[in-house]
Amino acid sequence: MIEFDSVRKEYPDGTLAVADFSMQVPSHRVVALVGSSGCGKTTLLRMVNRMVEPTSGTVSIDGVDVRSMDRVKLRRSIGYVLQAGGLLPHRTVADNVATVPMLEGMRRREARAAALGLLERVGLDVALADRYPGQLSGGQQQRVGVARALAADPNILLMDEPFGAVDPIVRDQLQAEMRTLQADIGKTILFITHDIDEAFTLGDEVVVLRAGAEIAQRGTPAEILAAPADDFVASFVGAETARRTLRIRTVNGREVVVDGDDRPTGVLES
Repeated sequence: MIEFDSVRKEYPDGTLAVADFSMQVPSHRVVALVGSSGCGKTTLLRMVNRMVEPTSGTVSIDGVDVRSMDRVKLRRSIGYVLQAGGLLPHRTVADNVATVPMLEGMRRREARAAALGLLERVGLDVALADRYPGQLSGGQQQRVGVARALAADPNILLMDEPFGAVDPIVRDQLQAEMRTLQADIGKTILFITHDIDEAFTLGDEVVVLRAGAEIAQRGTPAEILAAPADDFVASFVGAETARRTLRIRTVNGREVVVDGDDRPTGVLES
C-alpha cells in the first residue's frame, strides 16, 4: 500500500505544485490520478520513488517512510513507465528489459531469458529482442517500457502518461492489454493521465484533481459518472455531454445503445 500523508511540494521559485495531499493507494489495485496539466499529479507520482522530495508530509509504502529507504534500492524495487518509454537508445530491446535484474546481480544469460519471456507477456515477438528502440514503432516501444518495468517483479508500478504518445488505435490496444495483464499479475498501480476516458478504462478508482493536487472527487468510474461531486468534476468528466448520456432504442428487434446525438454506440446482449 502507498500512503500520502499531508504532503506538500513548493519549489524554490515559489511554485506550489502540491498544497496538502493525503490519500491511500490500496494494494493490488489501479488508482488513476487525472487532471489538467500542472495540477500536480506527476509530482505526486515522483514522490513515491523519491525523484521528487516533498517539502513537508510523508509518503510511505506498507507503513515505511520512503525517506528512510536508500534511493537506488527504492527505485529498483518500483516499476516506472514513462510516456516516451524512457528506453536506452544504445541498448537492444532485450538489454533494456534486463537492465535492473543485471544491476541486481542476475547473470546475463538468465536476465536475457527472463527478458524474452516478458516480451512475450506484453505481446511482443521475441524476434525484436536484438533490435534497438529506434527501430521500433511507438506502440512497440511502450510495450518494451512495460516489460522493463516488470523485469524486477516489483509490487508497485508507477505509470506516467504511458500511452499518451501513440495514436488512438494503438492506445486502445495498449489499454486493453494493460487490463488483461493487470488481471494476471495484480500489481499496485498508480496511473497518471489527463484523459478521463483512459482513467475510467484502467482505474479501479479514479481521483480527479484540481490545481495544487486538491482532490475534487475520488470513486469508481461508475460512482463519479453517476454523481459528480460538483460542476468542476461534471465538466471534467463530460457528464452532461452527448457521448455520456446514453439510452436504449429497439432496432429490428435488437436493443441498441445510442448517445445523446442518437448515434449508436453498441448493442445489448440478450
